[in-house]
Amino acid sequence: MEKMDVTALGELLIDFTENGVSGQGNPLYEANPGGAPCNVLAMLAKLGHRTAFIGKVGNDFFGKWLKEVIQEAGIRADYLYMDENVHTTLAMVHTFPDGDRDFSFYREPGADMMLAAQEVPEEALENTGIFHFGTLPMTHKGVREATRKAVEGAKAAGALISFDPNLRPPLWKSLDEAKEQVLYGLSQCDILKISDNEIQWLNGLEDYTEGVEWILKRYDIPFILVSMGRQGSRAYYQGKMVEAAPLLREDTIETTGAGDTFCACVLHYVLEHGIEGLSEENLKEMLAFANCAASLITTRRGALKVMPEKGEIEAELRRNKSL
Repeated sequence: MEKMDVTALGELLIDFTENGVSGQGNPLYEANPGGAPCNVLAMLAKLGHRTAFIGKVGNDFFGKWLKEVIQEAGIRADYLYMDENVHTTLAMVHTFPDGDRDFSFYREPGADMMLAAQEVPEEALENTGIFHFGTLPMTHKGVREATRKAVEGAKAAGALISFDPNLRPPLWKSLDEAKEQVLYGLSQCDILKISDNEIQWLNGLEDYTEGVEWILKRYDIPFILVSMGRQGSRAYYQGKMVEAAPLLREDTIETTGAGDTFCACVLHYVLEHGIEGLSEENLKEMLAFANCAASLITTRRGALKVMPEKGEIEAELRRNKSL
């Protein structure tokens, strides 16, 4: 197998997002391909990187379609398994007027939960520059074992480990269990992308810098990114904190995939520049690009199929600098 720039493990599912109302006044839902890890990989593929996905969908029409979708997006699907007995996971996404969302999952069980440790491909982990994961594949014992096996294999092979908690409270039996798995992710990663509400939930600290310091006292994470929605983003690196303003847009529809798009752009920068010796200017450049890409995805429904092109992001950055 050729070496991948980024390999991710986790959920691939259908996000049913609101898209108007019927003639009878009933809400209409559009079936959008979703799942944070593949959103990240799709953006990386748009930026020219080689990507691969490890996961499971049902051997149903949604699962077959999702396989086609990720292949069309440039993601290798060699390790996407099809479950004969369990259907593809579904998520209903309610969008609030400000573009924020609320999720209801149909996943008891869902096919993404059925990935087993023996299905984790060692050759994929031995041939990747970065391994990326979140907490959805850690909600249940079997897929948790698969995730940990993948993390250990990638680390042993010298890959950088990227972690995005992507906390979805309804999927956990308890938030104490969720916290335990988030702490495992923190103990393993080189690159942490964490949202403002996740960092406050994790340690109860309102101030994000204090929250990051809490993490760094316990875990040696070289590179921490905090996404703050309408407040922009921050990078914490070698004792420095760099902040970038958001690109707020009047044409925002919904925020699905914004954090994943941001995360992918950070990994893109690491792939191009490495993780050592980054300057404050490097960090500002990285955050500006990532914020811009995230702002563009909020103008579209869904994420995986509609990631922005590199040239589109660069043109939008130039336009904003000229304003």
